[in-house]
Amino acid sequence: MADTGASAALLICSAVFAAASLGTRLLAVLTREYSWVDRAWSLLPPVYLWVFAAVGGLADARLVVLAVLGTLWGVRLTLNFARKGGYRPGGEDYRWAAIRRRLSRRQFAAFNLFFISIYQNLLLLLITLPAWVALQNPGTPFGAGDLVLTVLFLACLAGETIADQQQWKFQRDRLQRRARGDADPGFLRGGLFRYSRHPNYFFEIAQWWLVAGFGAIAAGSILQAGTLGAVLLTLLFAGSIAFTENISMERHPGYAAYRREVWPLVPLAPKRRVPVAENAPPSGERL
Repeated sequence: MADTGASAALLICSAVFAAASLGTRLLAVLTREYSWVDRAWSLLPPVYLWVFAAVGGLADARLVVLAVLGTLWGVRLTLNFARKGGYRPGGEDYRWAAIRRRLSRRQFAAFNLFFISIYQNLLLLLITLPAWVALQNPGTPFGAGDLVLTVLFLACLAGETIADQQQWKFQRDRLQRRARGDADPGFLRGGLFRYSRHPNYFFEIAQWWLVAGFGAIAAGSILQAGTLGAVLLTLLFAGSIAFTENISMERHPGYAAYRREVWPLVPLAPKRRVPVAENAPPSGERL
């Protein structure tokens, strides 16, 4: 019975994935904006998690906890994305424009179809597969390990909220200074960005590895389908960091020194003293 329910849930989520891929592709063609997957990024994973929980009859504690945690993650990310103007017309991620300049029209059309519309939508489904694994293994009790993962997830959620707030405040102050004709402060080096060049990315990745941990507990092994999404998400962010920092190096002469001083992802003590004169990571980070 568990296998039948898990298969039905995966079929429903696969249908949502197909509709999202088609919808984001059509909207990109019609509007010539390519951030439609970005706009769905915080919305689709909670939908998938609640589908798995609902098929489980909302009776499996692990599935319900995963759905609640995913919803908290989605609400926080949606609000942060909205205040940066991500849902407004023209609120396209600046990196897509940078990629368009590097590719031919035909190359970017293929990139938009396969990477932006299909692959990223698929990734949003894959990161929620630990819930599917849990649905397949309803006999594994919710225990101390699950509680530890829950607390760590909430801690990472708080860490990402702090990082995004620090970045938001810096960018708002930066615009005010530029409006007054003051010198551009550059990029953020204070707060959590003193210990990691991308602390929000670190906490985002960590949250989905913790979600993978729930699947590992349910299956009794980390080598299961629920881990694939976390691996691919980590690789996606590694590529995003490399591309984003390449742009930052072009925009900010001091960014090269910042890279030498501060760790790229995991918050650690600076390699050497970091002056807090010039401030923050690329202004368009999604997370």
